[in-house]
Amino acid sequence: MSRRTRQIIVTSALPYANGSIHIGHLLEYIQTDIWVRFQKLCGHDVTYVCGDDAHGTPIMLKAREAGITPEAHIAKYLAEHQADFARFGVNFDNFFTTHSDLNRDLSYLIYNQIKEKHPDYLVRRPVEQLYDPKENMFLPDRFITGTCPNCKTPDQYGDSCEACGKTFDPTDLIDPRSVISGATPVLKESEHIFFRLEPSRAALQQLFNSGFVDAAVRNKLWEWFEKEKVAEDGTRTKVAQELRDWDITRDPPFFGFPIPGEPGKFLYNWFDAPIGYLASLGKYLGFDAAQTAQYWNDALEVHHFIGKDIQYFHAMFWPAILAAAGLRVPTRLAIHGFLTVNGRKMSKRDGTFIKASTFARHMDPQWLRYYFATKLGPQPDDVDLSFEDFRARVDGELVGKLANLISRAAPILTRLLEGKLGVPAMDAVGLLEECRAAAGPIEDAYEGRNFAAVTRQICALADKANKYVEDQAPWALVKKDAEEARGVLTAALEAGRILTIYLKPILPEFAARVERCLAIGPLEWKHVQDSMPPHTIAPFERLVDRIDPKKVAAMIEESTEGGKKLETSSQQLEASSQKPESSSQNMEANKPAAAPAPGAVAADPRATNSEPLAPTCTIDQFMAVDLRVGRVVTAETLTASDKLMKIQIDAGPLGQRTILAGIKQAYTPERLVGRLVIFCANLAPRKMKFGTSEGMILASGPGGPDVFVLSPDNGAQPGQRVH
Repeated sequence: MSRRTRQIIVTSALPYANGSIHIGHLLEYIQTDIWVRFQKLCGHDVTYVCGDDAHGTPIMLKAREAGITPEAHIAKYLAEHQADFARFGVNFDNFFTTHSDLNRDLSYLIYNQIKEKHPDYLVRRPVEQLYDPKENMFLPDRFITGTCPNCKTPDQYGDSCEACGKTFDPTDLIDPRSVISGATPVLKESEHIFFRLEPSRAALQQLFNSGFVDAAVRNKLWEWFEKEKVAEDGTRTKVAQELRDWDITRDPPFFGFPIPGEPGKFLYNWFDAPIGYLASLGKYLGFDAAQTAQYWNDALEVHHFIGKDIQYFHAMFWPAILAAAGLRVPTRLAIHGFLTVNGRKMSKRDGTFIKASTFARHMDPQWLRYYFATKLGPQPDDVDLSFEDFRARVDGELVGKLANLISRAAPILTRLLEGKLGVPAMDAVGLLEECRAAAGPIEDAYEGRNFAAVTRQICALADKANKYVEDQAPWALVKKDAEEARGVLTAALEAGRILTIYLKPILPEFAARVERCLAIGPLEWKHVQDSMPPHTIAPFERLVDRIDPKKVAAMIEESTEGGKKLETSSQQLEASSQKPESSSQNMEANKPAAAPAPGAVAADPRATNSEPLAPTCTIDQFMAVDLRVGRVVTAETLTASDKLMKIQIDAGPLGQRTILAGIKQAYTPERLVGRLVIFCANLAPRKMKFGTSEGMILASGPGGPDVFVLSPDNGAQPGQRVH
């Protein structure tokens, strides 16, 4: 059945040309690239553009500090960013810069069209700001420090306190000083131009109700339209609140675009930065500003992928600016959460603030693409990169399941049967039909950005295909019936080919190696329903390697601030994923407490075992407890319970079990689904308020948020007994 070809423009947020790309940034670009590759694989007309945000005071000051021009500074980062994205297979159709003639022309075009079409949207008003008398410049909030007016913590920035979390104006700081010169700033007034958002209220509300953002994001954005009013009798009601105006100008010195007809005024870089989406598109097409604007208006779909930290700007101001200038608004915002590492915010001190180039120097970028895919869903939930889980996913799923299928069959076919494919064995027809039938659900999951569901479905099919190979044992069958063995191996490789199509958006390099191995052309989504004709495959090449824990340790050490070595040895990293994710920074936690050595990470008090030893049990008592391996099929939080989650466990031959586990405060469902756990299988069922629990999942920790689910090592299978 033919499908309608879609015309889609896709963007990722512009990285700032004042620092290196790190793995937190890569979460967004890999997510976008996967979605774009899927759409292209389906035959759609997709243009993926991005570029550096290359204006602003921080760039101007950093260049001055380095003794170079701002242009030279941003050129350095432009080259570095492009190299980093290429390492991770992020395949932009064009990567540009906002510091370009085309972006200037587009910015002026949009600014002037707003002036012409809606002059009342632009208002002037005086602004009182802190001014550095030594440097003769107004100071952005982050270039002012002082004592927090709330908790009195010193050395806090001019917009918020990192100690107490209070937000405030820079003028509220006690004893403020300029970060640039150290001088005490003074208040000075300047006239600025503001973009009024309130006139766009009705249009924005209509946009949010049209599927522009997901429901959870819409509900969050709606808070900006309303405020709570408390009556004298205590009754609370929601009333409309006026949307705040946005200052779109800056005073000199400033690295950016001067505003025509406004001497001494520059466009704020957050005004011209999103216009960089259009500029990158126009550069790719070879268009001028007017042609680019027309093409943008004629586009059928425009999708922006962004982080939730900039959702307010992209959901409120950006559509309002476009509409005011007579340009189309985007079709949809795809919003993701933040990245944490081992359950914590990325930290240079802990060695988890990892640059893209550092990761690629020690690890295979394919690993990170796959891991992020296993974690990404359609909601803006945070994603945690646990190095233990990372290794379990890569070694257990990517290598042990997905690569294993072709890695077993292809070498046997080449070595024993001259590498010649035949006709798939008749007893594999059902398996292959099931693989092909999964195309629809997997396609839906890709379209909905539910990449975690994509990988779960592919892994489930890989399990069945690997079991088929294991049951048929072609390495033994070939000694009895060569042609029957050829049919089994052909079926295995056909299943591997189909699964490779499903994986190709996530792992393009892996797919290219499979294509070379099978001696077939570039795979497309429509090829799922095809079959390979009999032919000779190419010599096998290794598809992907397992993770070397020594390289993980080396990467963390290189990323540690000041070059301090973390207490993480390769032997400790080689252990199975039984360590709690949040204690991966503290590999020495099981040693007796002692003063930390210089540069070492202090022991985590949560790891201390304060529970008394239980009474001695006999071997018979111990053997009466039947512990089994299970795989989490589904996990859901129980809204009426503060502690419980409802978890469905696949126990292999024992069937499925429903377990109510008190781990809600420590885990999200996304972190559990697909994971192997250990559970007590012969515990008497217990009727509870929320249903019947048919077992108990093993975990350590005192409770609450400090609960750590135990997992077996790679290779364990659901249903196996733990001895």
